Amino acid sequence: MIGITVLVVALAVATAVGLFVRSRSGRVRSTDAQPESPELRGLLLDAGATLDTPTILHFSADWCGPCAAVRRVVGQVLSDTDGPAELELDIDAHPELAREFGVLSLPTTFVLDRTLTQRARISGVPTAAALRSALVDL
Repeated sequence: MIGITVLVVALAVATAVGLFVRSRSGRVRSTDAQPESPELRGLLLDAGATLDTPTILHFSADWCGPCAAVRRVVGQVLSDTDGPAELELDIDAHPELAREFGVLSLPTTFVLDRTLTQRARISGVPTAAALRSALVDL
């Protein structure tokens, strides 16, 4: 009887954690506009980012299924808006940059302003409307 009770409690906790994680997926979280460190800016420039243009940076990998959905959403948003650049980085090829940004899961997308300062972070697959809203102030 105790074993069944422990199993039921473990399943309830796992379900609650899963629902919490799922509820955060795709949500835009604004970040404080603090200047990035010179080291991080250098890593971004080495990876292909450019200054003076807002950038949608998304980390992906060949083995990541949801990353294809992010590519479609980013492509849709870029075709509708004028200005932002796209930078898709393979997490396996840029582990140090992913570590600096605190990427723990894929896909993870960042909106960077013209000075490569992080303005928003999106874990999971964003909607096109959510990504557009993160670009409004840039």
